[in-house]
Amino acid sequence: MFQKFFKTDSDIGSLILRVVAGIVMFPHGAQKLLGWFGGYGFTGTMGYLVGLGIPTPVAFLVIIGEFFGSIGLILGLFTRLSALGVGIVMIGATLIAHTEHGFFMNWGGNQKGEGYEFHLLMMAITLVLAIKGGGKASVDSLIEGKLE
Repeated sequence: MFQKFFKTDSDIGSLILRVVAGIVMFPHGAQKLLGWFGGYGFTGTMGYLVGLGIPTPVAFLVIIGEFFGSIGLILGLFTRLSALGVGIVMIGATLIAHTEHGFFMNWGGNQKGEGYEFHLLMMAITLVLAIKGGGKASVDSLIEGKLE
């Protein structure tokens, strides 16, 4: 069972996808958990998410999933779980906060919020990583080698 979870190949495409996705997601997770990059930190983010009607355990998982999922993607550690967590957070964000603003991001500052195009890209990237694994230079590949 664990072999399937850690199984990956040495694909450089998976390496590129996971590292870039992790780097892009890290500041968002750090905003929510640590208050870095102008974020509200754990307490502020929990209050905001629960105020939107998200149950407390789910709000907690959103914060933890974004922060630790991004680190997992960068390192290629628990890649499938990390990708799944980030992907689910993106689905939730799309449905709860971004669908009403349409497809496009708010590049021109002329709409009330951001569209879901970024989230759709992240969902696709995390789906590929959940299927393929971490690829080249992942901690998962080291673990897989030890399990064989």
